[in-house]
Amino acid sequence: MSKEKIYIFDTTLRDGAQTQGVDFSIDDKEKIAKSLDSLGVDYIEGGWPGANPTDTEFFNKDPNFKNSNLTAFGMTKKSEHSAENDPMLSSLINSKSKSICLFGKSWDFHVDVALNISNEQNLENIRESTKHVVKSGKEFMFDAEHFFDGYKSNPDYAISCLKAAFDNGARWVILCDTNGGTLPHEVSKIVNEVIKHVPGKNLGIHAHNDTENAVANSLAAVQAGVRQVQGTINGLGERCGNANLMSLIPTFYLKKDFSENFEINIKRENIKNLTQCSRLLDEILNRKPNRHLPYVGASAFSHKGGMHVSAVQKDPKTYEHINPEEVGNSRNIVVSDQSGQSNIISRLNSIGIDIKKNDPKIKKLLDEVKDREFIGYSYDGADASFELLARRLMGDIPRYISVNEYDVSVKKDNSGEIVSFAKAQLEVDGKKILCEGKGNGPVNALDNAIRQNVNKLAKYSEYLKDLKLVDYKVRILNTGTEAVTRVSIESTDSNGKNWFTIGVSPNIIEASFKALVDSLDYKLYKDNAPAST
Repeated sequence: MSKEKIYIFDTTLRDGAQTQGVDFSIDDKEKIAKSLDSLGVDYIEGGWPGANPTDTEFFNKDPNFKNSNLTAFGMTKKSEHSAENDPMLSSLINSKSKSICLFGKSWDFHVDVALNISNEQNLENIRESTKHVVKSGKEFMFDAEHFFDGYKSNPDYAISCLKAAFDNGARWVILCDTNGGTLPHEVSKIVNEVIKHVPGKNLGIHAHNDTENAVANSLAAVQAGVRQVQGTINGLGERCGNANLMSLIPTFYLKKDFSENFEINIKRENIKNLTQCSRLLDEILNRKPNRHLPYVGASAFSHKGGMHVSAVQKDPKTYEHINPEEVGNSRNIVVSDQSGQSNIISRLNSIGIDIKKNDPKIKKLLDEVKDREFIGYSYDGADASFELLARRLMGDIPRYISVNEYDVSVKKDNSGEIVSFAKAQLEVDGKKILCEGKGNGPVNALDNAIRQNVNKLAKYSEYLKDLKLVDYKVRILNTGTEAVTRVSIESTDSNGKNWFTIGVSPNIIEASFKALVDSLDYKLYKDNAPAST
C-alpha cells in the first residue's frame, strides 16, 4: 500500500522573525536556511522581499539549496492596483524564489475592519493575484489568513476565498489558525468540510499556539486530509508561537499512525540532526535553549527519581517513548537528593567512570550529594559540578589553579558611577600570580580579574582563553540577614560545549566564586590540562 506524502514548510525566517526580541541578520538567515536545507524540508519561507532591506538582500542572492524550495511571502494585490501594476507582487515575482505564498483575508470581519473593502473586492484581489503569479511560472500558495475564525463566522464566504485561489491555479491553499484559538476537534470537523470543495492534496495547515494546541491541530489536520504542514524551529513566532516542527517531524517518522500511512521527503538519517538544528537557532538568537522541549530538549529524556532510573536501566522503554538517539538527543540521569544508587551508578557510567555496584564509594557519594543538597546545592542542574565532586571523591581530579585569597570592593566615585574592583591571588606550579579586574558588579569584576589575566596563568592560558560565561543566576534560599545564596553559572567554549556549575554560601561573592572556580576546573579537566606541580 503506497503512502501519501506530507510536505514540510518552514517559516522560521518569516513568521518566526515576528517573535518579540528576534531580529535576524543576513548571516543569521543564511545559517538557518542552510541548516533547514540540509535537514531536507520542502519549503523555506525566507521572508518578504521588498518589505525591508534584510529580506530584499536575502532574496537577491542565489541560495543554492539542494533539497528545499525558497519561498517568498507577501500579500494579495491592493484594490487600487491591478495585479500587473502592484509593486509588491512585482518584487516577489522578480526575486530568486521558486515559490510565492500570498496571504489574503478569509474572515469577512477582517475584510470589513482591516481592509475596509467589500467582500467581492477581496475575492477579486485573491483571484487576480493568483492568476498573475501562476502566469509568471512560479509555484503559488494562498495563505488563507484567519480561515478557521472566518469559517466559524461565515463558512460560505471563507470557502469562497479558498476557491478564488484554487480555481485559478493555486498549488496550495493554506488553512490558517491565525489567532490560535481553534481546538483539535474543531480543526478535524472543519477540514472534513473543506475537503468537499478543495482536495486534501492541495491543502496545508498553519497553526498558532495560543491554546498550546498548534502541534495537535497540525496532526489533526493531517489526519483529516491536509498534506502540507507549516511551522517553525522550536515553535518560534509572535505571541505564543507557531507549530513546532521539531515535534512534528519526528512524530511523522516515529509514530506508527503517521509513519505507516504517510511519508516525508526528509531522509531517515537526517532526523538525527533535529536536536542540532533546534540548538543552532538558540545559539544564533543568543538565548538559553528550552530544556523541556519535546524530543530535542535537554530534559526530554532526563530521569531523576531513583525508581525511574532503576527501571530505565533495565529497559529504557519503561519511561521513554522513543530512543533519544533517533532525534540526536541523549539520555540524562539526574543526581539529586531524590537519587538512589541507580542514579549515581548510571551518572558515573555516563561520564566514563566504571564502578561496581558494591563499591562503598557509591554510598559515600550519594550521602555527600544529599548532605550538600540539604544545605542548598542542586546537582540536577549542575552537571559539571557533580562530575567534579564525583571525580574528586574518586581521586581523579588533579590540582590546577589554587586561589590563595581574593578581595572585592564596590564604591561610588565622584561622578556617581558605581565601580567594582577585584583582586585575586592565584598559584600555579608554586608561583603566586596577582590578578586584578574591574566589572559591572563584584562578581563580574572577580570573573574579569581571573579570565582577563589568563595570559598570566602560564601553561593554562591556552586552555582558558576560549572560556565564556553564558548565564549567571542567583537564588536566595531563605530569608533574613543570614540568607543562604545559591549561584549557578553556565559556561561554554569554542567547541560549543556547555556545562553548568554551582556554588552555595551565605555570602553571594563566595557562592559565585565557588561556581566560577568549578567552571575553570571543569574546562581544564575536560581539555586534559596538566596538573599543577
